[in-house]
Amino acid sequence: MHSSPLLLEEPIRMASILEPSKPTFFPAMTKIVGTLGLKSRSVDTISRCLDAGMSVARFDFSWGDPEYHQETLENLRVAIKSTKKLCAVMLDTVGPELQIENKTDHPITLEADTLVVLTPDQTKEAGSNLLPVNFNGLSKAVKKGDTIFIGKYLFTGSETASLWLEVSEVKGEDVTCLVKNTATLSGSLFTAHVSQIHIDLPTLADKDKEVISTWGVRNNIDFLSLYTRHVEDIRHAREFLSKLGDLKQTHIYAKIENIEGLKHFDEILREADGIILARGNLGIELPPEKVFLFQKAAIYKCNMVGKPVVVTRVVDSMTDNLRPTRAEATDVANAVLDGSDAILLGAETLRGQYPVETISIVGKICAEAEKVHNQDLYFKKAVKYVGEPMSHLESIASSAVRAAIKVKASVIICFTSSGRAARLIAKYRPIMPVISVVIPQLKTNQLRWTFTGAFEARQSLIVRGLFPMLADPRHPAESKSGTNESILKVALDHGKAFGIIKPHDRVVVCQKVADSSVVKILELED
Repeated sequence: MHSSPLLLEEPIRMASILEPSKPTFFPAMTKIVGTLGLKSRSVDTISRCLDAGMSVARFDFSWGDPEYHQETLENLRVAIKSTKKLCAVMLDTVGPELQIENKTDHPITLEADTLVVLTPDQTKEAGSNLLPVNFNGLSKAVKKGDTIFIGKYLFTGSETASLWLEVSEVKGEDVTCLVKNTATLSGSLFTAHVSQIHIDLPTLADKDKEVISTWGVRNNIDFLSLYTRHVEDIRHAREFLSKLGDLKQTHIYAKIENIEGLKHFDEILREADGIILARGNLGIELPPEKVFLFQKAAIYKCNMVGKPVVVTRVVDSMTDNLRPTRAEATDVANAVLDGSDAILLGAETLRGQYPVETISIVGKICAEAEKVHNQDLYFKKAVKYVGEPMSHLESIASSAVRAAIKVKASVIICFTSSGRAARLIAKYRPIMPVISVVIPQLKTNQLRWTFTGAFEARQSLIVRGLFPMLADPRHPAESKSGTNESILKVALDHGKAFGIIKPHDRVVVCQKVADSSVVKILELED
């Protein structure tokens, strides 16, 4: 990637730093994915998370049983109804993870400078000198001197809760390691991570497949987050989803968390619907000083092809504290300036003390960064990347954004049925919100009529700057003939009610009329 000038509007006025942040209807254009669980599963807490700005709820199946997650999801549905805020559902699979089960449930303390044996023999009990691992290829995959991390919440670096081992000897299927730090492992399940080796386990384990085909199908999940090492992983998952029928429309997000995923990034990006940069694991796979480079290069690639990109592990310290560290706050802002679509919160909302405050603070930081994002420079890069001749849709999308910026429109309204047109507009990162009015399509399989549209609306909840609204399907004649006037009026009223459209504002509307797409500029009366 060539060196790019800083994506900031220069110069930032010092005075503006001292002005209080203005509250707006949309707390931020950048979206927030919240992981629901232990501390964030009551209707009340989820409602407050939605009000604070969470638009995608992530269900992490590396812990908890389907019934537990189902209860949480039912609570989410109640919260959506009461707050009238749309929220999408993301199912996060476990993938090929090395796990150590502690059947005793007693904490295990390991002392620095002692030896511990990792064995594939799962009949043995975990203790301070022996840990059974769910993978019998470990002894073939590692060599003397390799590093292995073991912990409960993926090694935040708080060195007493996770373990750092160095391989000292490989004998048969057992791997003997030197313990580098004194640590206490508590709970019933620990994750092990070995840097830069290939774990010969399937991407979709049987347990994952079972969860997707039962819980996933029953709940019509919007997103599947898939631990991805190779483009084949996405293809297999897509094949698996399309066999399940109901999940054909589910978007697959490739979770990149190791060297293999990084090496195959370009092919993975072509096949995936979006990318999640799992920085917790990447920070172990890569030297810490390289993580930011991968983040910048990967986000740039996602931005240019218009696929959503999500960054994780931003405010770890808020798991236990009401405020992020200065470094974390800066990191969130930089993720936004780099071009992230969404910020994913894990432990912070899952088991953290302050899930609502975390969402709210992350949203505020995102909003400040968006104000100084250099749209002009970004727009030029995006147009140049697409090249000429542009496709019909691409040229409409870029024209709509250019027009909206030139006339200082307060909002862009886009009519779309598949959601593609709205996503293309969002790709050019306009500084104003894009309201995508999803026109439901009536479909029949000869047995029953169904409306499409809800999937498309929810799947835009992870895209920066895109705010969906489902149109009323009761005007089939109108949506056919392309006169979306009454729906447009509803969209404008919607915008006025929320205070994003005021009298005398200009609004850019992008819609299909007959067989062509039209961009028009409306000037609103009083």
